[in-house]
This record gives sequence, C-alpha cells and structure tokens, in this order.
Amino acid sequence: MAENAAHLTSATDTLRPNIFEVLAQDSLMSTIRPAGKHFIRVLAENHPATFGWFLRWYDEMFTVLDFLVQHHYVQKYSASFAENFYDLKRVPSGDSAGEKLSKTLQWRSILNLVGVPYLKQKLEQLFQDLKYKEDMLPRGPDAPLKARLCRAFLGIYPFIHMLWEGVALWHILAYAFKQSCWHSFPMHLSGTELRHRTEDDAEFVIADMAWTEVVPRRNIGFAAVKLLQGVVSALSTGLSVSIFFLQFLDWWYNSDASAPSLTALPMPSPPQRGSTEASRPYVCPLCTRTRTNETALAVSGYVFCFPCIHEYIRIHGCCPVTGIPAKTEHLIKIYLPDS
Repeated sequence: MAENAAHLTSATDTLRPNIFEVLAQDSLMSTIRPAGKHFIRVLAENHPATFGWFLRWYDEMFTVLDFLVQHHYVQKYSASFAENFYDLKRVPSGDSAGEKLSKTLQWRSILNLVGVPYLKQKLEQLFQDLKYKEDMLPRGPDAPLKARLCRAFLGIYPFIHMLWEGVALWHILAYAFKQSCWHSFPMHLSGTELRHRTEDDAEFVIADMAWTEVVPRRNIGFAAVKLLQGVVSALSTGLSVSIFFLQFLDWWYNSDASAPSLTALPMPSPPQRGSTEASRPYVCPLCTRTRTNETALAVSGYVFCFPCIHEYIRIHGCCPVTGIPAKTEHLIKIYLPDS
C-alpha cells in the first residue's frame, strides 16, 4: 500500500510543471502583445495615414485575434497557445487523472486568458491618461461628478495594482514551494491547473473528419467550418514559427523604450491666458527676446530661436516649458512667407 501511494505521488509530481516552465509560458504571451504594438507603432510613425487607425485600435484587434487563437487551442488541446507550445495542458483543479475540460471550464479558461489581460491593460492606460490630466481636473465640492470619479480612481487604482501584484507574487511563491496548485490568480479563477502532456493525451485531441464521412448536403457548412479551422490553424502555426522573431522584437522594444516617440508622448496643455507665453507670442521663452530663425519643438508645439532651443535640447534633453523629453531630431524649422 505504501509503495503504491509513493508511486502515485511520484507520478503526480512528474506531471506537475516546475516554476520555470509555467513562468516561461506566461512570459511568452506577455511578450507578444507589446512586441506587436511596437511593430505597429513604428509603421504608424512612418505611414500615419495608413496605419494610424491600426495603432488606435490595436488593443481591441489584438484581443479579438487572441480570442480566436485561444478558443481554438483550448477546445482542441485543452491548453492555451503558450501552454501548448511548452507541451502543457489544463486539467480540472484537483483532478490528477487529467480528464478533458468541460465546456464550462473551457469558457472560464478562455475568458481568463483573454479578458483579464485586456481589462488590466485598459485600466493601466486609463490611469496613465488621467494621471497626466490630473492638474486640469476641477477641484472642490462643486466639481462635476465625472471629475470626482476620476480623482477617486486615481487615488484607488495604485492600491488595487499593488494588491494585484501582491496576489500574483503570493501565487508564484506558493507554487514554487508546492503549497498551491495554481501559479497565477487567473489560473485559480479558471478552475484549472497545469500538467505535462502524456502519450495518452492524443485521444483527447479532436480528430479531423474526412470528406467522405460527410453527408453531401452538409458539404457547404462543413467547408465553412473547415475553412475557419484552417485559417486559425495557419495563424497559430505562423505564431509558432515566428516566436523567435517576437522574442527579438521584444528585446528591440525594451531597448528602444527610452527613446521619445511623437505618438507615445502626451499632448501638452495650451498656454493659460495671462501667462508669459500667451501674452508675448513673438518672444522666445528662453532668451525672452523677439524670436529669430524661428524653430518649433515638435513634442510640445512651442516656438523658440534656433540657437537657444538647440543648445538647451543638447544639454537638458527636454522641452524648457513643458519638461517633455525631446531630441534635436524633434526641432522643426519655420519658414515665414516673407523670409
């Protein structure tokens, strides 16, 4: 009896992925989204009329694409794209036999794979946008309800983010020390856990039907289903083949993240009525004299004398009025009609 129990425990531990495997498949999906966005951002900066709309709706389009791919893999392999790439599968929590996921668990897995990252991304983006506009939000008891809700969100979100990261760290440590069967909170919510694939899992993969087994009058519907499956399979195969390119793209994205981008920088607020810049529109903000050889700084829109702004950017690397990071490549010479 004791020998049989020890054998079962050893088999279960063998099927359980280690912490490095689960973190590797997590990092794969977290790499694809920003790497793809950086690629689209480069295209949008070079061809704004063609790819500008693509960059604005990138998160939504990526989520739809992610949903199609994850839905295909979860239904066919009981695993996400990244989990299947690392030869892992999902089983119901507490089920060491590794039975196939039910429809309910499949949809819970898909929603947590697709919905949670999208919601987290949009909340982070909303926080960054409101953080920049915080000084422009009305204050006081007479402030509009929308402004008060925005300020409440700015105050609460950092604590929510800290709590989320704390829960994520707890799950990772608990999984590493074998105190939990879930390595992440979304995995916990899905009601599934990860296991290594075995040779017996081949019978769980949905078999493709032959054309000769299909009733002739249903050929059209079957062809549409097969076409959709073919598109999804080709897409997933393309992702698998290009996985190393995406890793390189992620490195490129991280190495170029410090470079100022015109589409990534926030739009500066206009000069307030009564300020120096508004009351003296033809005066250089740096030398406080009438501008000569007028040059605009693209990241902020302010106009300076060329020698003044060129020297300031070279030394400080930012706009002297707004403080937005800038380079000498962002200087635009203004040619007046009578010049």
